Amino acid sequence: MEFIFVCQVTIFIMVFIWVLHLVLRRVNIWVYESKLGEKRHSLPPGDFGLPFVGNMWSFLRAFKSSNPDSFLNSFVSRFGKTGLYKAFMFGSPSIIVTTPEMCRKVLNDDEHFKPGWPLSTTELIGRKSFVAIPYEEHKRLRRLTSTPINGHEALSNYIEYIEDISKTTLHKMSIMGEIEFLTQLRKLTFRIIMYIFLSSESEPVMEALEREYTTLNHGVRAMAINIPGFAYHKALKARKKLVAVFQSVIDERRALKRNGVAVKAKKDMMDALLEVEDDNGRKLTDEEIIDLLVMYLNAGHESSAHTIMWATVLLQQHPEFLQKAKAEQEEIVKNRPVGQKGLTLKETRKMTYLSEVIDETLRWVTFSFVVFREAISDVNINGYTIPKGWKVLTWFRTCHLDPEVWPEPMKFNPSRWKNLVPKAGTFLPFGAGSRLCPGNDLAKLEISIFLHYFLLNYRLERVNPECTMQFLPHRRPKDNCLATITRI
Repeated sequence: MEFIFVCQVTIFIMVFIWVLHLVLRRVNIWVYESKLGEKRHSLPPGDFGLPFVGNMWSFLRAFKSSNPDSFLNSFVSRFGKTGLYKAFMFGSPSIIVTTPEMCRKVLNDDEHFKPGWPLSTTELIGRKSFVAIPYEEHKRLRRLTSTPINGHEALSNYIEYIEDISKTTLHKMSIMGEIEFLTQLRKLTFRIIMYIFLSSESEPVMEALEREYTTLNHGVRAMAINIPGFAYHKALKARKKLVAVFQSVIDERRALKRNGVAVKAKKDMMDALLEVEDDNGRKLTDEEIIDLLVMYLNAGHESSAHTIMWATVLLQQHPEFLQKAKAEQEEIVKNRPVGQKGLTLKETRKMTYLSEVIDETLRWVTFSFVVFREAISDVNINGYTIPKGWKVLTWFRTCHLDPEVWPEPMKFNPSRWKNLVPKAGTFLPFGAGSRLCPGNDLAKLEISIFLHYFLLNYRLERVNPECTMQFLPHRRPKDNCLATITRI
């Protein structure tokens, strides 16, 4: 009798757990789909996960494993290759968009989609930055700030400094012994962006700010849990410190101007942001300037540093590609006019093969694996409804790693880019549409100049070439690419 009773209790518990699981799996459906009426029948297939957390546990589990693509693959295996999937991500009902055609459509449609970044990203990067402001305001700020960053004259002016700091950094790394290559590159790219925006070359100030940006960046893709110990809480404290520093710089510059102190010969981006006016004579507020600085300084060094690291590592792993890239750089130096001491913008535009190496690295790494939008109104794509107010996640990883578009996608092969013009939506390292990254040309210039001098004079040897990968917030070796740099 006792055995039968135990069996009955066990069966009851198992049935109870199964029913509870079914009920919990339907809570988000009841909350978010029931209000849609008939439109709920035209939603894409998918899975809303558990209440509150939704699909975040499976997302984090996949991206903290060695196979981040298992997260999306689970949707494809369960619901078929539909290209759109409903999910509950970062606290919101969402539609994940996975094909190049649909990603392009969403990113280019400013009439039906606006920025939809998670609360953590909006609060940390800033409500007046490009990640949060509406279309018309974004167009205004982009027009006011793009030329001083990506314009031909600006890029020409930056070359000499980027050259000098790249050569100095490479020499320094070559005599340091074992280094965290990625850490040193982040310091390099942060120094460049600090010089461009604030004319600052103070080593202690830059190291302190770069540490705060590291903390900030770890919270950008985290869940917005403002409790001590969580990444978002630490990131909020880091942002507060950054805002205080930038506000003090703004106050100092305004005071100098009020007191009639002569303006220095070299104007940096801070000067430009303080002085620029739109067609109505409206100047930027302190909040707008600070949020733009937070955004530009974060984006302007993280992606460049990671791309330089991976391009260097991948070239070193493939001697045939390295030799071809090196030969191109030697040819550029060989054909240089007598008396010319450094690179010119025209020469960087002749680095055809190196550009292919960089594009292949950007595709392979996919630094930003997703971009967030929000539906302004109900939108129909391929027969599926994206409801008003729902988040739309354009999943760049699937666009960059689609074997139908990119044969053997995980294989690093710059040669695939020869005479290739990627089909719209298949290559999105800087996004697309009106919100294309405004610093893309500057980033590629930094990467090209560093690789130019590395290829000519140095060799990298990793200490732990089989080191496991970390995919959040970005793909990198867990040891930050521990290596030695040797001068050839």
